[in-house]
Amino acid sequence: MAAPAFVTQLNQQLKHEFEAQQQYIAIATFYESLTMPQLASLFYQQALEERDHAMMMVQYLLDADETPVIPALDAPVVGFADVVEPVATALAQEKRVTQQINELTRIARENNDFASDQFMQWFIKEQVEEVSKMSDLLAVVTRSKEDYERIEDWVAREDKGAGDDPTAPPIAGA
Repeated sequence: MAAPAFVTQLNQQLKHEFEAQQQYIAIATFYESLTMPQLASLFYQQALEERDHAMMMVQYLLDADETPVIPALDAPVVGFADVVEPVATALAQEKRVTQQINELTRIARENNDFASDQFMQWFIKEQVEEVSKMSDLLAVVTRSKEDYERIEDWVAREDKGAGDDPTAPPIAGA
């Protein structure tokens, strides 16, 4: 059984994950409007990952015999000044999510909720990768903000495809 404080906070995290999904869709459509299909694709993929993260949390709550609380969402940012701002927004979001994941882990540990602590370990690893990815992308987009094709070429070169991670928690409905 998951600690009540952890369950409460994990239900709050559902909102953050679903809002991240929506923000990434807004970013993807911004890049689509600039005819930057590589960046658009990257952010559509990020949106799917955020949805999957939320659904992993939903599955964990169900497995812990808890009721997931599916939240109402705040609207994403949709207007951006230039090609750099959406990536800066994404990096800030990933840094926030990292803090939220760390807080969830702290709550699990303080409550001797070892199963929830173990569940959070995959997300900790995932956040290291996400912050690194967005940091690198921000450097490239900032450096090449006047050369969309250069940005697109870099994204195409760096896209290694999302492989299945056998250590990932199960996704509800998958």
